[in-house]
Amino acid sequence: MLIVALLVAAATPTNCEAIRTLSTPQTIVMSAEVVPAGVFAPPPPPPARAGVAPPAAAGGAPVAREPIPQHCRVKLTLKPTSDSNIYSELWLPTDNWNGKLLVVGNGGFAGSIQGYGDMQVALRLGYATAATDTGHNVNDGPNGVFALGHPEKIVDFAYRALHDTTVESKRLIKTMYSRPAQLSYYKGCSTGGRMGIMAATRFPDDYDGVIAGALANRHIHMHTAGFARQVVLARNPDMAISPEKAQLVSEAVMNKCDTLHEGFLNNPQQCTFDFSTLLCKNGAESNECLTQPQLKAVEMFYGGIKNTKGEVIFAGQMLGNPVTPLRSNQTINVTDTVRIWAFQDANYDWRNFDLDRDMPIIDQKIGFVDATDPDLKKFKAHGGKLLLYAGWGDTGITPKNTVEYYSSVVKKMGQKDAEDVARLFMVPGMGHCRGGDGPDTFDTIGTLEKWREKGQAPMTMAAVNKTSGLSRPLCAYPQYAKYKGTGDRKDAANWACTAP
Repeated sequence: MLIVALLVAAATPTNCEAIRTLSTPQTIVMSAEVVPAGVFAPPPPPPARAGVAPPAAAGGAPVAREPIPQHCRVKLTLKPTSDSNIYSELWLPTDNWNGKLLVVGNGGFAGSIQGYGDMQVALRLGYATAATDTGHNVNDGPNGVFALGHPEKIVDFAYRALHDTTVESKRLIKTMYSRPAQLSYYKGCSTGGRMGIMAATRFPDDYDGVIAGALANRHIHMHTAGFARQVVLARNPDMAISPEKAQLVSEAVMNKCDTLHEGFLNNPQQCTFDFSTLLCKNGAESNECLTQPQLKAVEMFYGGIKNTKGEVIFAGQMLGNPVTPLRSNQTINVTDTVRIWAFQDANYDWRNFDLDRDMPIIDQKIGFVDATDPDLKKFKAHGGKLLLYAGWGDTGITPKNTVEYYSSVVKKMGQKDAEDVARLFMVPGMGHCRGGDGPDTFDTIGTLEKWREKGQAPMTMAAVNKTSGLSRPLCAYPQYAKYKGTGDRKDAANWACTAP
């Protein structure tokens, strides 16, 4: 009975007010106030300078117009260095706290708290929940401009903002409830997926479980490769792919690979395609075929960007995801990851870029942003569990990247040890973090709780598309859901997990 009483212990307004007195030289408690139960209204973004774009949206749950419980809302500014200015929020339920913390991540270059939707979900489940802007806001400049002349802000973005937010949240939780959080979890997608991998490998004691989706864990290589592809096309205008030829390629792939006629590929890894079959014959170019340079462009799209040694800088797209029209343009907007973060030059000239020469330089300067370490031994020793997911239909970040990270963990740790600490679920037809024609709604938090708290390692997750009603089991990779051959293909009962 005592344990139950502790688990549902209430936190009084007095405790919330007490948090206001807990500032330190590195942590400024700007406010701590009890917010009554009701519908949450996201705060407006701070006033922006003229010409400054708002930050990109995160890949978490959309902000729901449903009531959330009464809670103590804490606003913090963290200053681990003289050039740091990290804004964070911590929400603490005043009743029925479940004894746990759930921290949520960001998307894009961040620049604001983007996880208010996931925070509301967490609060309704009884969690204390926190998030951060990763150390900059819209007034520091659009996208990655915040790092011009501010190298410490890159460190904050890379890992320090999330780690310090987590540490401070645990400290304040102890004051609020007079006991520490029993378990701490993290949930993020896209950039938030990178943040989750970074936490599990760099700070393995921060969390007992991590949910990481659609990994942007190779932020530096991904952005550099995207820029490099523009440079290749600019230098080779004959590689340009028109909308008509892009459609030709995409339809040819789907005609061969979409054997179930679903409009998306259930398991793209089961299909291969020889793009040379689309080559124009006898030099007779038309919209019904590809020239040799155009074939090279398509192979680059699906095969990834490579240096002259043939080493892949970043993976290409998955079969089934349509090739986009590829234009040759002499006006290239150089990604901020290259021009600002790596070279600290707002006027960087793309014509000076050389992938072979510059990729090692970029890695040396800012490679610490990428979270590619496959060694999860310390996280496993802490009892940590890593739940990975990605959509096969993700055209924002190729799903190959998430598969490659999981495969690197298996290679590093061995199949058994890897499965003890990490599981990957690939979602047919799902886009970037959510959306698409596939079953994009599934319970990652409940799955992680059962795994970490009850030892129930997940082999499947039930998934549904709320718009179409399509349901399908998601299977622990490398297994996939295979149609049994009869019955409604939109009904999960007619699918079974099977080895490839």
